[in-house]
Order: sequence, then structure tokens, then C-alpha cells
Amino acid sequence: MRKYDRLILSVFVLCLVVLSILPFGCKQREADKPKIALIMKSLANEFFKTMEEGARSHHKEHAGEYDLTVVGIKDEEDVARQVDLVELMIAQEVDAIVIAPADSKALVPVCKRAMDAGITVVNIDNKFDAGVLADKGAKIPFVGPDNRKGARLAGEYLASRLRPRDKVAIIEGVPNAFNGIQRTLGFEDAMRTGGMNIVSSQTAYWETSKANQVVSALVTEYADLKAVLCANDSMALGAVAAIKAAGKSDEILVVGFDNILAVQRLLEEGKILCTIDQHADKLAIYGIEYALEMLKGEGTPADRETPVDLITAETLK
Repeated sequence: MRKYDRLILSVFVLCLVVLSILPFGCKQREADKPKIALIMKSLANEFFKTMEEGARSHHKEHAGEYDLTVVGIKDEEDVARQVDLVELMIAQEVDAIVIAPADSKALVPVCKRAMDAGITVVNIDNKFDAGVLADKGAKIPFVGPDNRKGARLAGEYLASRLRPRDKVAIIEGVPNAFNGIQRTLGFEDAMRTGGMNIVSSQTAYWETSKANQVVSALVTEYADLKAVLCANDSMALGAVAAIKAAGKSDEILVVGFDNILAVQRLLEEGKILCTIDQHADKLAIYGIEYALEMLKGEGTPADRETPVDLITAETLK
């Protein structure tokens, strides 16, 4: 082989080596700063807006540690769109997904596909269904509050203002949402312990307008209704409006869950008795920090319980 030909061959081999190294080198640099996707539920809900603000604030303070993408769906029932968002994050090859699922069962399969693609998944706010997780062979840690305990706290506070056998109604969240189911159970625990009469328990799908319709009908059907326990504050707002329209604001107590700003004002005015703070501004942060720990291989993934606090007019002072 001529000297010139050997030189050309050496340069060609060197180029192949460099090209084979470059992608790996880029991947290593990307791995130093992981990409985390926060996938939330309804962006129209103040609770999730607060969650987003908390996550973005945390990212701003730790911008050198990770990149953040925040997405959400139009309303609580748009499960198909949330599935699509997880698929999109898989295609974008994020390192971790922190998700507040709209449905405790329907989002498990796509999150398992994300895990199979090498993506770390952390579940926040609304816990995945244990049976579906087991069926899919998926172990996804839950970082969030004990919703049953929180609802029981609110129910017990309400019970202290009522008399045994008083009639109460429960406004539930989306039927397949674990957090909604747990809140209903917590309300039931407190009402039964206090000897109250639960005359109705039905869903308003987390929505203000639907809660308004349901409570309007309840107020008409049960003239001596004494309280309405709502599984989130958005529905509590609808309940308050329906009760006001019926001229019964001084007769029917309302309980909420989430401690959004709009409800704090109503607490101060005495139009809502109490709510539960599950610290929306920190909930996504807890999930993000746990995802970062998992990406670093720190510890075995396990559920982590986060705080819930009873909020009344007195605690706001």
C-alpha cells in the first residue's frame, strides 16, 4: 500500500472513532443534567396552577441540577390527553416523569411503558391503583398525602359543629381517582363516628359547575340539610354558590379540600367552615426531589407520605 493510501485510511479510521465517541460523550453530558417532566391534571384548577408555580420556582433555584418541562390537561376528565403527554415524554427521552394522574388505573400502562424505556416515574397527588400496578408488574413510588386522614380531619371538625342525626351530603371527585375515593372514605369515617345521617354521596367530577348543579338539587330535595362535604375546593365553590342561591347560607355548612386562595377568602367570611391544605406549592417539589434521588441511585423506591393540615378561619389569622 502506498504511503498516501495509508494516510487516507488512517484519517478514515480516526474519523470513525471520533464519530463513535461523540454520541456517547454528548449522552454523558446530558446525563449530568437530567430532564424531568412534570405532568399534571387540570391547568384550569387553581390547585395545579399553584403546583406548577412551586415546581418552576424550585427549578429556578436549581437550574444547574436539572431541566424541567411542565405540561397538563384541559380538565380532570381528559385522561386520553394525559396518556398522550406521557407518550410524548417517552418520545422526547426525558430521564424522569413526575405525574399526578387523572385516573388511578388508566395511566398505569403508559407509565409502565415509560419505565420499560428506562425512564424513572414518580407518582404524586393521586395514587396509582395497587391492583393495576401489580397486574402490570410496575413498582412506582407514591409521594403524597394520606387523603383519607385529611378528609377525616375536616369531617371531625364539621362534626363538632353538628348534632347526631343531622343530615349531610358528600360531593365526590372522579370515580376512578384514588384520592377522591380516599377523601370520601375519610368524610364517611368522621360522619359515622359523629352519628350523622349521610343522605347522599355523589360525584361532581371535581368541577365547580357540576357541584353547583348537584348541590342545587340536594338543597331542594332535603330541606333540612345541614352540611355538604366536598372532595375538593373547586366543588366547594360550586356548593357555596348553590346554597347562597337557595337562601340557606346561614343554615348549611360547607367543607372543602385543597386550601386554594378563593376558599381562604370564604373561610374568613364564614361561608366555608374548613378545608385541608396538602401544600400544592410543595407537592411537585417533593416528587421532583425524589426523582432526582432515584436517578442518582440513592435508596430503594418507596412511598413517602407528605403533610396534610386542617385550615379554618382561626388558623388563617
